[in-house]
Amino acid sequence: MKQLTTKKEIKGVGIGLHKGEPIRFSMQPLDANSGIVFYRTDTNTYIEAIPENIVDTRMATVIGKNGSSISTIEHMLSAIYAFGIDNLLIKIDASEVPVMDGSSTSFCMMFNETGLQELSRNKKVMVITKEVEVQDGDKFVKIAPHHTLHYHFQIKFNHPAIGFQEYGFDFNKQKYIDEISRARTFGFLKDVQMLRSQNLALGASLENAIVLDNNKIINNEGLRYNNEFVRHKILDAIGDLKLLGMPYIGAYSSFAGSHHLNHLLTKEILKESDNYRIEEVDESYTENFVKAYA
Repeated sequence: MKQLTTKKEIKGVGIGLHKGEPIRFSMQPLDANSGIVFYRTDTNTYIEAIPENIVDTRMATVIGKNGSSISTIEHMLSAIYAFGIDNLLIKIDASEVPVMDGSSTSFCMMFNETGLQELSRNKKVMVITKEVEVQDGDKFVKIAPHHTLHYHFQIKFNHPAIGFQEYGFDFNKQKYIDEISRARTFGFLKDVQMLRSQNLALGASLENAIVLDNNKIINNEGLRYNNEFVRHKILDAIGDLKLLGMPYIGAYSSFAGSHHLNHLLTKEILKESDNYRIEEVDESYTENFVKAYA
């Protein structure tokens, strides 16, 4: 398995969740060992997608450098991870990635249509060798050694349309496309109104989020999955952990996890070298890993 990038440039446009303005972006092939790099065309700033460049995790995952930042990168990064893309240059003319429909399915369709190309260098994988956990009260995220990449997430909201939900699956690209990619972000009407009073969430709408009032979902079409809320949390986690810089093998689990806890987890994993080992993927590598990104 070689490192991957896109076959050609992908161009797109979408609305920003917070500013509500059209945002133009492109995704361009990059050479091996370049990683995922964002470029703010309006400020002429390159920002690598690495944990050191995380500047905020309160409402989304935000990276920044030299006074420029890009927010809401997690949905795009989630699709990039699912397709096994190792190297990519993402050009964007604003301070946030377009929200699209609130999920990662638009980016998945772009990668499917454009196709991927192999590069000359072998892919690297991070094998988790020791359990790592971060907590905030009863909330936690952790990753433990496992023979494949597994996700298990639990959430609990005091809302009749959500309540307690859990979902787990062994990762592969097709399962991600079918079971995770279409899960949309969600929010509460009272919070949207509060954010708009602060000139935030100006682009939020029923076309790009599940919106709930005090009792119910107000989107006319309802849910795409009966447990769409917890599936979106897995989508977010996959995007947040893409900042580890390579595919990983381990069991990720969480109760009420967040962008902030996922960021702390990546930092905690990388803090101690005995938490993981890095292997180069060649023809002899495990069949399960190769199949996951087929």
